[in-house]
Amino acid sequence: MCKKGMVQPLAFETMRVFELAGFKTKEIIIKEQHNCKATGYWETNSVKFNFLLLAHEYLFVFKK
Repeated sequence: MCKKGMVQPLAFETMRVFELAGFKTKEIIIKEQHNCKATGYWETNSVKFNFLLLAHEYLFVFKK
């Protein structure tokens, strides 16, 4: 997510909230988005509204 032109690392902010609640990060899995196409619609709007097209997502595994 972007805010005022800067990337806001929501996944890592979420991880921090869990760690503050007493969870320990056991593993971080990074999943690449396959077949993710920047179609004309998304490519145009990403430039128009100033956001990045994501090519991956995170899965956190916690232990308490």
